[in-house]
Amino acid sequence: MAKLFLYNTLTRKKEEFEPINADQVGLYTCGPTVYNYAHIGNLRTYIFEDILKRVLIYNGFKVKHVMNITDVGHLTGDRDMGEDKIETGAAREGKSAWDIAEFYTQAFKQDIDHLNILAPDIWCKATDTIPEQIALVRTLEEKGYTYKTSDGIYFDTSKVKDYAKLSNQNIQALQEGARVEKNPEKKNPTDFALWKFSPKNVKRQMEWDSFWGLGFPGWHVECSAMSMKFLAKNLDIHCGGADHVDVHHTNEIAQSEAATGKKFFNFWMHGAFLNIQGGKKMAKSEENFLTLEHTFLKKGLHPLVYRFATFQTHYRKPMEYSEESVQAAQKGFQHLQNQIRELKSYQSHAPGSIDPANRGKFLDAINDDLNMPRAMAVVQEMLKSGGSESDKLTTVLDFDRILGLDLDKVDKTEILPEEIQQLVDARHKARQEKNWAVSDRLREKIEARGYVVQDTRDGMKVFKS
Repeated sequence: MAKLFLYNTLTRKKEEFEPINADQVGLYTCGPTVYNYAHIGNLRTYIFEDILKRVLIYNGFKVKHVMNITDVGHLTGDRDMGEDKIETGAAREGKSAWDIAEFYTQAFKQDIDHLNILAPDIWCKATDTIPEQIALVRTLEEKGYTYKTSDGIYFDTSKVKDYAKLSNQNIQALQEGARVEKNPEKKNPTDFALWKFSPKNVKRQMEWDSFWGLGFPGWHVECSAMSMKFLAKNLDIHCGGADHVDVHHTNEIAQSEAATGKKFFNFWMHGAFLNIQGGKKMAKSEENFLTLEHTFLKKGLHPLVYRFATFQTHYRKPMEYSEESVQAAQKGFQHLQNQIRELKSYQSHAPGSIDPANRGKFLDAINDDLNMPRAMAVVQEMLKSGGSESDKLTTVLDFDRILGLDLDKVDKTEILPEEIQQLVDARHKARQEKNWAVSDRLREKIEARGYVVQDTRDGMKVFKS
């Protein structure tokens, strides 16, 4: 088996990946907080995680993939201050918190389906694991890691010597209150809520009884409870966006290792931000977020254009979004589809074979910390090289197990509208008569109507652009 190297945020280096148990890899990916639509920056992270999952499977591993749905407990402040995002979304739209969570859960599932992101083996909602979360908080309380304030039960981070081992933050210099009001009852700026009490004289839509009274869990508790419930013996890889490093994942590690006395996950992997043109991070809080629906679907662009676009930048590097980058990705995706059409037009009834040399190059690229820019270069080098068209087609369709671009669904031929077919026929006649000036003018007319013209050794090919 080829060696797979992944960058581990915990150790800040690439390491050879080996699962805890040879028979199965445990993969936990932090899911959405379902109070609004996912933006394409969020979706970039889910695409990177999908590539990771596909690479693991391509390497012969069996994968058990768990993704949470945060439908309670995620507050508007970074460090557990402010309002619950689900309740805020319900007030914004005049719906119940349960209805808001369900609506945006389904919207998210539709987005990942549009992007050919493989669904997890287990979806788990925060509201479905309240007993497990209460039990985890109770364990931490019994071990002396908690204290009580007027608004909840908090985790005392000063009792964890290596609290910042994932983020490498300078805790002494960390100042609470950069975005929300300070909490004078917290012992340390980094302490976080494990259980929040329901406000007095305010009826929350989502609240549960507990050892400490009526309330709801803090955001960080759910992922620890869920991953330990579903992946207890396979805590291999935990993923999320780069914005999870400093707070959410740091807190997950602290509370989980405090509760169990054991190492939490072996590998921590994080996708970098998607920035809008000019370098500003895309975020709902900045009100500059773009959805897949408005950015691609409503403009008549295939959502897989965005998936293709993300392959041009390594997942650990910031990616910039602009109209120009989308146009370039669209052209690149269409070019790839046209290359597949051309290969299919040469295909005989006999299937080709996977080319071992190119497969080796492709495997080297994806196994080098999911290096998709290099992998796409391998694809293009192979498609432009000589050799059997059938072998190239079979090989690139094998690569599509990673790419997820539906290359097997690309039509061999395309039925052209009558107007376009007449232009094509006229150009064909002009080329037979070697009337190159007329041929060029007809090409321009065809392309002006949104089609791509390719002159191949087997004649003219025309496809919708």
